[in-house]
Amino acid sequence: MKVQRHSAIRALLVKTSVANQDELRRKLAQRGIHVTQATLSRDIKELNLLKGPGGYALPTAFADAEDDDEPELTDVLENFGLEVRQAQNLLVFLTTTGGAQPIAAHIDYEEWPEVVGTIAGDNTVLIVCLDNKNASALKARLDAYLA
Repeated sequence: MKVQRHSAIRALLVKTSVANQDELRRKLAQRGIHVTQATLSRDIKELNLLKGPGGYALPTAFADAEDDDEPELTDVLENFGLEVRQAQNLLVFLTTTGGAQPIAAHIDYEEWPEVVGTIAGDNTVLIVCLDNKNASALKARLDAYLA
């Protein structure tokens, strides 16, 4: 059943945009697939779906169609990142609505030495750096991705 559900979700996202989980749940129900919100959340995570301004998207929308890997950091930052602001050793990364989670996850995955940790909201990522100097260096690196 899970494989069929994942296939149906992929097929829906290829054909149409889906703004939120409730809309996705309703569209699946129209196809005879009834799921709970918890199951749908797990499916979204397992499929590595990205949520941007237009709603959910398959990760392959940002990478080569043959590439099954997650999108690259560059793709995520360019697609969701808006602006980086520095406040001493803290960086506030402004994103599109729903873009904070994928950006924070990719920054965490990179394990950059200047990053102590991240906290993501819906459209803002707080990046805690070791000190002001490291924050300035990281800001410059992130700004380069946004240019």
